Amino acid sequence: MNLALESKLDAYVEAFMEEHRIPGLSLAISRDGQIMYQKGFGVRDLDTREPVTPETLFGIASVTKSFTAVAIMQLVAAGKLSLDDPVKKYIPSFRPGGQADPEKIKIRHLLSHTSGVPPLLRREELTKLNDHLEYVGALAYEPLGEPGEYISYCNDMFLLLGAIIERVTGRLYRRYMTNQLLEPLEMHRSTFSLEEVARLDDVSVPYVQRGDGNPVEKATWPTLGNYEVGGGIRSNVVDLMKYGQLFVNEGCYENKEIASAALLRTMWQPVHKVTRNAWYGYALKMTPDYEGVTLVEHGGGQPGVSSNFGFVPEKGLVVAVLSNLDNVPVRNVWLAAVNAAMGLPVEQKEPQEPTYEASKDELERLVGTYRSAEGGDLRIFLRDGNPVADVAGAEFELRASAGDTLVFVQGEMPLRFFFKAERQAWAALLGLRMLVREKV
Repeated sequence: MNLALESKLDAYVEAFMEEHRIPGLSLAISRDGQIMYQKGFGVRDLDTREPVTPETLFGIASVTKSFTAVAIMQLVAAGKLSLDDPVKKYIPSFRPGGQADPEKIKIRHLLSHTSGVPPLLRREELTKLNDHLEYVGALAYEPLGEPGEYISYCNDMFLLLGAIIERVTGRLYRRYMTNQLLEPLEMHRSTFSLEEVARLDDVSVPYVQRGDGNPVEKATWPTLGNYEVGGGIRSNVVDLMKYGQLFVNEGCYENKEIASAALLRTMWQPVHKVTRNAWYGYALKMTPDYEGVTLVEHGGGQPGVSSNFGFVPEKGLVVAVLSNLDNVPVRNVWLAAVNAAMGLPVEQKEPQEPTYEASKDELERLVGTYRSAEGGDLRIFLRDGNPVADVAGAEFELRASAGDTLVFVQGEMPLRFFFKAERQAWAALLGLRMLVREKV
């Protein structure tokens, strides 16, 4: 990367951090396995003012999901399972609550969040996967649809992949992941263990911000329980560059094959459309045509964590950004870094959703309150004839881009609505979570 683009990227990150009041952030870019940019910004601890470095440990949250998917692909390559196998084949006691048919839910549905099971109430106190199977089986809920029909994040379904890994290998999920991925990739400062985190140096302090304008507050590392299957790795951007080599170097790291290149590629093939220009695959999201290349990525968020990791396969590029403040759109920094590495203007964005003049009747069909058991309440109402979203008490101006799609004016995030026989929309896809409309 030339010095002019590097300087522009630095300035972009610094302005972004100031705007969002982020204490610390780390960013790295590699091309064909060689690091071309790595830098820490801000501080890892507001009290001590210790600076962030490229090796600073952060949570990576749901970026962990792609690691679990890679482990599943390793087992497929070894002939120990198939993506089309029913979950029940490996977990005979599997019985999703409600009306879902356990025989129809396949491993590939767990990987792509298309099981039809809605987001469920989190039970982070559960630390044994068998206990989680009992919890899921005892719940009563209405499925979103048939497996494969809709996409919706469901961490409680995704963590079943950890149970499958344990049943197939006879090893604890965390131990298998460490031995088969973290250690072979020489990710020596990456761990699932909070006990290990406590013994390491150069570790970030997690911070949260409760509403705009309020000061950031220190938070404790979330313990997660069984949800570590989809969000438990703590890592740093240097280690994530090693992980990224798998995807841009034919499944190899330092000339050693870790996973099948062909099976890894299936992770970023389109399974379900999530926006006009993006699709979800297996624990990775892909945008098929951004300036003639493919963007493959996944973000993550937890208390004290905002993360984004991904790669551009055609260019051999890997980019990772980690921060110690939650609910921050660090994906903007990720894309700015991709732009800089490709010689594009740092501020360049993807094409915006089109403008659509929605009728009053079309807008009124979207009005209502939408919820999931996991959280993420959304209320859509009209103010002076214009749509507004209330998300967790914060209001956002919306505009229409189609009869079934509104767009957050700030950030340009689309919000798609779904209809059945009723006049009103029955659900809305907020990010990757399906929220169901409350019946009045």
